[in-house]
Amino acid sequence: MSGIDWFILFGTLASIAAYGIYKTQGQKNLESYLRGGNSMNWWTIGLSIMATQASAITFLSTPGQAYENGMGFIQFYFGLPIAMIIISVFFIPIYYKLKVYTAYEYLENRFDLKTRTLAAMLFIVQRGLGAGITIYAPAIILSTLLGWSLTWTVVLIGAVVIIYTVTGGTAAVSITQKQQMAVMMGGMILAGIIVVQMLPISFQEALHVAGKMEKLNLVNFEFDPSDRYNVWSGVSAAVFLFLSYFGTDQSQVQRYLSGQSLTQSRMGLIMNGLLKIPMQFIILFIGVMVFVFYQFYQPPVVFNSVQTDKLEQSDYADEFQLLQDKYTANFETSKGQYMELLSAVENEDESQIASIQSGLKGLKSEQSEIREEVKSLIIQNDPLAETRDTDYVFMRFVMDHLPQGIIGLLFAVIFSAAMSSSASELNSLGSTSTIDLYKRSIKKEASDQHYVYSSKFFTAFWGGGAIIFALYASLFENLIQAVNLLGSLFYGTILGIFLVGFLMKWIKGQAVFIAAILSQLLILLIHFRNGEGLFGLHWDIGFLWYNAIGCFTVMILASLIQLVKK
Repeated sequence: MSGIDWFILFGTLASIAAYGIYKTQGQKNLESYLRGGNSMNWWTIGLSIMATQASAITFLSTPGQAYENGMGFIQFYFGLPIAMIIISVFFIPIYYKLKVYTAYEYLENRFDLKTRTLAAMLFIVQRGLGAGITIYAPAIILSTLLGWSLTWTVVLIGAVVIIYTVTGGTAAVSITQKQQMAVMMGGMILAGIIVVQMLPISFQEALHVAGKMEKLNLVNFEFDPSDRYNVWSGVSAAVFLFLSYFGTDQSQVQRYLSGQSLTQSRMGLIMNGLLKIPMQFIILFIGVMVFVFYQFYQPPVVFNSVQTDKLEQSDYADEFQLLQDKYTANFETSKGQYMELLSAVENEDESQIASIQSGLKGLKSEQSEIREEVKSLIIQNDPLAETRDTDYVFMRFVMDHLPQGIIGLLFAVIFSAAMSSSASELNSLGSTSTIDLYKRSIKKEASDQHYVYSSKFFTAFWGGGAIIFALYASLFENLIQAVNLLGSLFYGTILGIFLVGFLMKWIKGQAVFIAAILSQLLILLIHFRNGEGLFGLHWDIGFLWYNAIGCFTVMILASLIQLVKK
């Protein structure tokens, strides 16, 4: 990167962190530290909620997801507005009435201490691991692209977040997230405009190319439980994930508990429900435009250039060059086919369009085979090498093709996103550890100042833990799917506990506690035997359905256990 790129990158990050520290210095009591003094207006809450969810993984993985599979991933968010309305009507009023610091305080009021502790521990395990992935995901890609040490990249992201989160608490997280969202969306929209301007064809022709290659298929009405993303999973299974994430996950609950009033918190949630789908649409569409760009400008055979650079210096260099030449020939043929496709579209020659589409699919299949052969060489050269490169697509494009200054801004987008999500996670882990475990079960009587310090300690502790986990993590098939999977393993059980509390007043603590443990064990069994089965049974279930299964299992088992106890 150029000097101006480095200046924009570090200047943006330093100014955001410094602003958060400056605006929130002197947080003296627990109320101001954990709930921001209930001073946040609705649009600050809305942006904070969106920034918490829009991690660096969103901006790294989502364009690559669209590049590979089109825009169908957007169906995952179709249930979000439904969930926001349900939470606004049923969840938030209860939290405000009880004046809780964390969502899990409600569970002791409704059930008992062990149920509260169980839910808090499930959250801490899930969110503690998630915080590590949130830091690791951008670090491994940014370190590769920038040639930095992975260790120091992880430490840099984690340390900056820890400093301003520990210093300012919830208010610092919410205030900085406004600036981070401005940087993130401003940078992405600017990148999208530049991509379209760089295309050698018109915007309308680009849409034709994307459409004919099935990259613009937004909805899939085919019901398939093993399919992660279709309309049915989006408006059913994903609703349970969103209900649990936004309604019971302290990293989100803490965002709207800082609102000036119940109305302000509700409006912030509804804002998130209305704007999240358009935001994801924009990011996915940018990925599709990058796909179109690479149909006319040759893409790398593997987007992780570090691995291909190693191949060029290895004993496999000659084999790699042969595959590279083959890949180039494939690209040139494909490029000519796309020009013929556009001509056929202009002439409205449907038979010719169908024929060219068939030929292009064959060329794409050949291209995929070449890529797999190159990846095989990479593994032969380095058995520990990472060959999954979907998450490198967008930032590789940025570094190779965007002008100076914009490159630094886009890297600032990724770092800002990593900081915003990590800050919310560490803030919520610190508050849950303090309020639900330390203050409730370990040191019940202490000064307000003591609990502020303990919250700061736990925030720093979990920040250090996230950094350590990130240093020993390994790259998943796709980072955004990894985060959704991790949440789905635990969210269903947690949501089930809350829904029993809200809707099934006759069920007591012992029944829901046992049901929650059994439900969590069932979900883990389903996941680790998914695609294989057990005891003669076979199942292949998309992980979004874990949320619904876990939730309903808790509710059903709790009912049965309570009936037996009677």
